[in-house]
Amino acid sequence: MGRKEFKGEGKGSDLQLFSFSNIAAATDNFSPANKLGEGGFGPVYKGNLLEGQEVAVKRLSRNSGQGLEEFKNEVLLISKLQHMNLVKLLGCCIQVEEKILIYEYLPNKSLDSFLFDPTRKKLLDWGRRVRIVEGIAQGLLYLHKYSRLRVIHRDLKASNILLDSEMNPKISDFGLARICGQNESEANTKRVVGTYGYMSPEYAMKGIFSVKSDVFSFGVLLLEILSSKKNTSIYNSDRCLNLIEYAWALWNDGRGMELIDSTLHDSTSPNNELLRYVHVTLLCVQQNATDRPTIVEVVSMLGNGTQTLPPPKQPAFSIARKRLIQLQTMVKCVH
Repeated sequence: MGRKEFKGEGKGSDLQLFSFSNIAAATDNFSPANKLGEGGFGPVYKGNLLEGQEVAVKRLSRNSGQGLEEFKNEVLLISKLQHMNLVKLLGCCIQVEEKILIYEYLPNKSLDSFLFDPTRKKLLDWGRRVRIVEGIAQGLLYLHKYSRLRVIHRDLKASNILLDSEMNPKISDFGLARICGQNESEANTKRVVGTYGYMSPEYAMKGIFSVKSDVFSFGVLLLEILSSKKNTSIYNSDRCLNLIEYAWALWNDGRGMELIDSTLHDSTSPNNELLRYVHVTLLCVQQNATDRPTIVEVVSMLGNGTQTLPPPKQPAFSIARKRLIQLQTMVKCVH
């Protein structure tokens, strides 16, 4: 047999409990040849179950920064969530010191493997990028508004967006996600976790997170999708700007189109649509959480080309970079 049913809470939350021997066999004993990548949780392998189903197997590393708490969180949380733009968790394996999660296998891996590769990014034409943005927004809309639980992801980034065979996006990695009450606007934590560059300032500095924290991360992600540039890199050799600062400077100079990936300039999309997406991005990454739109408003802004958008206010700049500057006497600016 090798697996049995694990009863979760709520309809549609039943998971399979897999035996370690079956998972080891499915991955050819966790062969390096089957390794798909590695994150904070641990390595991820491609596997083939006995019935022929392809799966992605995420194995907790013993020296992982994420542990049993994140493992339990992902199992109990994502098993209750059902949406076409969320990755599907099929089951888990808990045996002695082994903690393993088994997901649907998505052949195109993660969004960052396309966006930041000089050759593969050309496969992402404007129409495809729009569909990816819309899919991510719909997944986030479900988490924030339409799921039984109001879920704040807290680690939305390009490497956590997986792509299926049709390049449809699926939000993954719910180990850091938190449930927020339907009438609860924000929460606080003493343990700030996530990825610098994607974190909202109120979360990185004060541990305050809300749905607006996810909107900030979505804005950073949208900025990367538009530009094919990493937010953590440095732009403009004279001023050493991160991507948000760079986008803000270009916008204020009336040069917003310079932010767009050059491979999109010959696309069928009119400049006003491209600039509208840049505008929405800057609204999402504003310094103050109260100024940022909700994901409901974001979906409306992106889908309605005639809707008047408010002017963006000062964005939040990289907390990580400012801390680095404080620790270093000199900052070497690298292109």
